[in-house]
Amino acid sequence: MNSHLTQTAEATGSVAQNIARLNLLAPESTCSTDLAASPWDTPAGYGPGASQEDQIPSGYPVQGSIPEEYLKASDEELDARIVAAKATLGDKAVILGHFYQRDEVVKYADFVGDSFQLANAALTRDKAEAIVFCGVHFMAETADILSREDQAVILPNLAAGCSMADMADGPSVQQCWEELTALYKDEEDDGRMPVIPVTYMNCSAELKAFVGRNGGLVCTSSNAATVLEWAFERGRRVLFFPDQHLGRNTAKAMGIELEQMPMWTPRKALGGNDEATMHDAKVILWHGFCSVHKRFNPAQIAKARQEFPGVRVIVHPECPMEVVDAADEAGSTDYIQKAIAGATEPTTFAIGTEINMVNRLAAQYPQHTIFCLDPVICPCSTMYRIHPGYLAWVLEELVAGRVVNQITVPKDQQGDAKIALERMLAAKP
Repeated sequence: MNSHLTQTAEATGSVAQNIARLNLLAPESTCSTDLAASPWDTPAGYGPGASQEDQIPSGYPVQGSIPEEYLKASDEELDARIVAAKATLGDKAVILGHFYQRDEVVKYADFVGDSFQLANAALTRDKAEAIVFCGVHFMAETADILSREDQAVILPNLAAGCSMADMADGPSVQQCWEELTALYKDEEDDGRMPVIPVTYMNCSAELKAFVGRNGGLVCTSSNAATVLEWAFERGRRVLFFPDQHLGRNTAKAMGIELEQMPMWTPRKALGGNDEATMHDAKVILWHGFCSVHKRFNPAQIAKARQEFPGVRVIVHPECPMEVVDAADEAGSTDYIQKAIAGATEPTTFAIGTEINMVNRLAAQYPQHTIFCLDPVICPCSTMYRIHPGYLAWVLEELVAGRVVNQITVPKDQQGDAKIALERMLAAKP
């Protein structure tokens, strides 16, 4: 693992302090910057810092109430309890913290990284009986797929989902697949499949299993181009879900025309397209997006360039195409980390990704000026649902010999999902 995966944020200032320092707040927004500490004060554990457009989907797991002592405990008391529980558990538990996780939680992580880095990092702890994933639901599912049967994967707050992942559900994708299969059934057989399904890592285990079962694979933001090349060697076109922006930005960089990338809108015949458009398609984009990265726009980049001449603008490829085109560079969370770490001279960076990660980078590399492009600074509201109170609760339950909030992928999905992930691993960028 890279050294930055094990760095903590003990010296990092709060997100709220970073907001005040940059003075970038806007008067009106669909995103709240009220980073209150208690996620149980909002409905179903949603918020704080949540976009008002980020609603919990029907049927999604909801976190039940936890003992009141964790709700009322001070920050100092929770810290002492978490540290004590970690010491008691020792090698029997490993704590994983995603790049976007709040500082108050990530400081306890044994590994810090992106979703797939963390799932693989857990595999290096042979003695771990429990993997506590301080991320969101699909990440914990991936860890369960890759971990041993005798290991329990725990998500401290079951309400920590992913709004993008929720935009592509099993029945909708299956309906899309059936329509595409029927549409392309009479195409001449040249040894390639009419369409190859590709799913971004940010999806449910059910959909990872779907692509594995149907000749496709998973991609990350780091290897999306390599995965598309793999798919085009085996198929005439690609169905890419759930994030339209990663698919569009990657395909465009490969030279595919926008006219060959129709959008598929669920619950519309042929996704809202005509047959001629679908026959000419090279990449069929699902109508999904990240509610945080969708907020970035070219005007923010223009303002950064005006106020900081020579600024280096790096954005995540989940941002809209216009933002990626206006930036100097686009890359995964790991790319952004390495770009900043590799800068040998003091540099001003404007970053287009989630604020907890940007804030942490600003503290880790004080020789640089690092700030977030978003004038309102919206954290990943679902990631923010993991609170130290939940972490203390699950760890102390483990000390008592009880496993709570275990994430278990159904057996009938594990095999196909693992095939899709293994194909992804083989597609090295």
